[in-house]
Amino acid sequence: MSASAPPRSPVRDILALVAAAALPVPWLLCHHGFAVARGAEVVAVLSGLAILGGAFLLAWATELAERDIPQSLAILALALVSVLPEYAVDLHFAWTAGKDPSYAQYAVANMTGANRLLIGLGWAVVVLLYCWRAQAPELRVDRRQRLEIRFLVWATLYSFTIPLSGTISLLDAAVLLLLFALYAASAMRGDSEEVELVGPPALIERRTGDVGRRAWALSFFAFAIWAIFISAEPFADGLVEVGRSRDINEFLLVQWIAPLASESPEFLVASLFALRLRGSVGIGALISSKVNQWTLLVGAIPIAFCLSSGGWSGLPLDARQSEEMILTSAQSLFASVVIADLRFTRAEALGLASLFGAQFLFPGTTERYYFTGLYLALTAVLLASAQRRRDFFGLVFSLPASDR
Repeated sequence: MSASAPPRSPVRDILALVAAAALPVPWLLCHHGFAVARGAEVVAVLSGLAILGGAFLLAWATELAERDIPQSLAILALALVSVLPEYAVDLHFAWTAGKDPSYAQYAVANMTGANRLLIGLGWAVVVLLYCWRAQAPELRVDRRQRLEIRFLVWATLYSFTIPLSGTISLLDAAVLLLLFALYAASAMRGDSEEVELVGPPALIERRTGDVGRRAWALSFFAFAIWAIFISAEPFADGLVEVGRSRDINEFLLVQWIAPLASESPEFLVASLFALRLRGSVGIGALISSKVNQWTLLVGAIPIAFCLSSGGWSGLPLDARQSEEMILTSAQSLFASVVIADLRFTRAEALGLASLFGAQFLFPGTTERYYFTGLYLALTAVLLASAQRRRDFFGLVFSLPASDR
């Protein structure tokens, strides 16, 4: 089902551009000594807003740049750039953990939070928006996304083994980075269609020529990367300090507040596609992002830790972090089975969102194991009840890896 999207006012896109560019300004002024940020709360808010604004500009710059580089290169570039804001925060924690082991928990908190937020909130919202806008009971996922689903299953199954060693090791990094490399190579060999620009990038493309579009893209890249670079450390440390000074669980602050800043642009772009009745494009971008986070991001964490510590031992996992890893793996496996038949129903989206939201009401250790067991039980039920899903999982371990 398709329909023409209503005309979008250029004023809204201009305001969005101005707002995104303005968000980093207060922290940039503080960083360069033109103003003073007092207190951990102010530092965390200002630097977090800088990351949020930078993430939006980075996403728009990447969309614009795709018009000027080969499609195969664009796939790889988008994969790398989409996780950059998350990288900046998570790798800071991993690097700091090499000097101060107490920071190891925050690297895992940020990584697991980002992964669970992406599925539990991002995937669910896109499907629900599309079903509401299209007055349809389900979203049909493009069959080309089977490539991403295949690699997501592989990475997820491997992730269950990581807590067994008590560390995220360099061996884990090698396996996950190899999976990412294979995914990128398979994606570059496949066919792909040019995606319609939405929002501010579409405005820039309409109103400027090739030279203007490239100039805007380069400007966005430079400004966004600088804003994220100087904001990641104070934002991460500010969240930890707020938790300690306000008697708030800093693990939970890092797990949920930090990913909200870095994931928001992806959520917004995917939601816009859903509202324009291009839900498969929106959910496809979030599935790809999940693969990138579960391979590239997780694989980079022990490398940063080892470079900082000067040793070969991986990032240590305590009992809480191992529980979070296993719960995240269980959610990822369940979500992979949900979309394995390339049909994402409204009921399935509500189920994903409900399970995710319920975890905030029951945050204890015992409850984390209950949720893990529930995800795995539901996974088994879905596989047992649907031949299409079983058929896909049979193909997961067949070669070649490309489904495009």
